[in-house]
Amino acid sequence: MSVAMALGMASPSCVSCSQAAACTATALKVSRPAASGEAPRTPPLHKTPWSCSLIILPGRFARQISRSGSGSGRSNGGDSSCCKCARSHFSERALFQKRANGGSLKRRGSAGYCAGPFLLGANANRSESRLPPLACAAALGSPVKAEEEEQSTNVSELDAVSAFSEIVPDTVIADDFDKFPLTAATVSSALLTGILGLPGSKYKGCLDSALVYGKCMMEEDEKKRISCFVEKALVNVGAALAKEVSGRVSTDVDARLADDSRAIIDKVRSMLKLYGEMQIPLDRLLFRLPATWQGIEAARQLEADGIQTHVTLVYSFVQAAACADAGVSVIQLYVGRARDWARSHEGDPEIAAAIQTGQDPGVALVTRAYNYVHKKGYNTKIMAAAIRNKQDVLSLLGCDYLIVPVKVLQSLKDAPADLDSKFGFERRLSPSAARATQFPAMEKLDQESFLKQLGPYAEQMLKQGLESYSRASERVEESLARIWPPPNM
Repeated sequence: MSVAMALGMASPSCVSCSQAAACTATALKVSRPAASGEAPRTPPLHKTPWSCSLIILPGRFARQISRSGSGSGRSNGGDSSCCKCARSHFSERALFQKRANGGSLKRRGSAGYCAGPFLLGANANRSESRLPPLACAAALGSPVKAEEEEQSTNVSELDAVSAFSEIVPDTVIADDFDKFPLTAATVSSALLTGILGLPGSKYKGCLDSALVYGKCMMEEDEKKRISCFVEKALVNVGAALAKEVSGRVSTDVDARLADDSRAIIDKVRSMLKLYGEMQIPLDRLLFRLPATWQGIEAARQLEADGIQTHVTLVYSFVQAAACADAGVSVIQLYVGRARDWARSHEGDPEIAAAIQTGQDPGVALVTRAYNYVHKKGYNTKIMAAAIRNKQDVLSLLGCDYLIVPVKVLQSLKDAPADLDSKFGFERRLSPSAARATQFPAMEKLDQESFLKQLGPYAEQMLKQGLESYSRASERVEESLARIWPPPNM
């Protein structure tokens, strides 16, 4: 029997992910008789098809479970609905229902909340139907006892925003990962430096083992040997994180190679070989490259070869458009930095245009890039970083990834979500809105036209970013050089 059929048999009194999983297991137990003479067998809940599966509910049951306390018996979405639960993130506190027109997170009847497009009709766009990593949309809306309802409505602001975007902690302190479990991660020289500064870090062994990696130790040239150690350390930490997160792990490519496409490609292939030795599959990996013309061209070639890339230091629309046209998997833009720059500088056309229309320049750039990607129908994901506060988060709900500082995450986690507020938690970026956006025709870019369109803000910040990343690489090389060879050698 399929999970859909099993859930169709389950009692609508199951009102949370864990309870629904128990109902699923019960239905499976009923629907899978044991062999003669054996007791009925029920798979452990974490091994049932409910976990990390797309559940298609029959129209009858979809109508039944979408019934709210107001007594409405309508289905929220046609003949069938679906609920996608993320692995290991069942939450008693996150009970959500889909509102037919989607996008807002507000109270609906007495049975639950509407939380973005989780329960969708059979003809709904799957790309707009995704469950956040920190909140599970069981979306079962049958009446419950008052005390159960009170518990289920205890939704934090972090739960609420996670219903629209994937939230990733912005930290290089590995121990922060215990406070806010990662769903995706980036491994950089700055992270290695952070690990070196915490002797008790659980990732310290990744660096220690890199320093005794045989292929690196065989390098006679000291500079090449240390560079090899750094590369191996990045991969060791990345491999460890790949076993802990459900999403992809991005690994930095040395920013000092930013103007050499061939050197970038060779470095990525070298690290990919190391990941292969550790049996990390290709589809779990990204490689983070700088948004220079050469970096974007390297990304184009790597993507054509099936290697996923993550391009950073994107400060202008021309960079974002070039990345999207090159097939880059993830484009990382910076929200707060545009605002910071605008406070003390003038003369950038993109920033001036945003301010003139009353928009935050960082939010405007991320929104424009997101709309361009979805207007064109690309598979590229948009990542917003340099988020300064809650307002930045709320202004970008719907963006694929939000890189949020731990301080802001803690504030969101500690605050109960006011779902009855007239402002609510609303999706600001969506593929449907993007498809309605108009973009002027763009001429085919070459390096000269790309550089002309960067603008003073992007030029300055790209230069500063490359210098900062390069210094981070130099610092970790110096740190590893000081502790090599290890004492026991």
